[in-house]
Amino acid sequence: MPEFSDAMEATNTVDNSQASSTFDQILPAQSAAIYREFQAGRVIVRDIWDSNRSELRANPLYNLLYNHLSHFRTFYEHLGSELVFNEIGAFFFLKESSDDESEEHDENAFRVQVILLLIGRYFARSGRDLDYLGRPDAGLNERDLAALASDEEYQEILRAARFEKGFPEALDYLDKRNLLFRSGAGRCFLSSAGLYFLQELVREYEQG
Repeated sequence: MPEFSDAMEATNTVDNSQASSTFDQILPAQSAAIYREFQAGRVIVRDIWDSNRSELRANPLYNLLYNHLSHFRTFYEHLGSELVFNEIGAFFFLKESSDDESEEHDENAFRVQVILLLIGRYFARSGRDLDYLGRPDAGLNERDLAALASDEEYQEILRAARFEKGFPEALDYLDKRNLLFRSGAGRCFLSSAGLYFLQELVREYEQG
């Protein structure tokens, strides 16, 4: 009859082999690339803007997360974080668990919301459907950006959110987080994640 220790050793061997097999499928450089994106405060969206081809293309980091979701969820859980997948907006983001990082996350979320609400408010007032903000062939053009930058009310709101340089700084803030893409000189549009967050803000406003 096998000893209890033998059974435990056999179980550990199976667990270790399963863990090894998932890690063997993913290159360290790929995991490191995903980690750097999250550490920079970015979301990982399904499609990213290719400025050389002037088109959206599939994001290999998104595909890697999607195809090995269980592995990466467990991996980040061990690091004290939660990997969140938003299927509607087609993006991943990392939710931190510590109190200090939660405060920082709340501040970042607030600043993002301010920018998106101002963009959405301006776009809706121009008589255009908000969905066009997420299209590379539409979005915000040079005239739109000039109008946003010259609106004193918007500038005061942005300064209150600590964007002292106004809309150029605010747009850079979204760009660095993959919530907005620049599709050319004086043109930009929201990523699937940026559009999702804007639509959620509009929905909450309408329900409130």
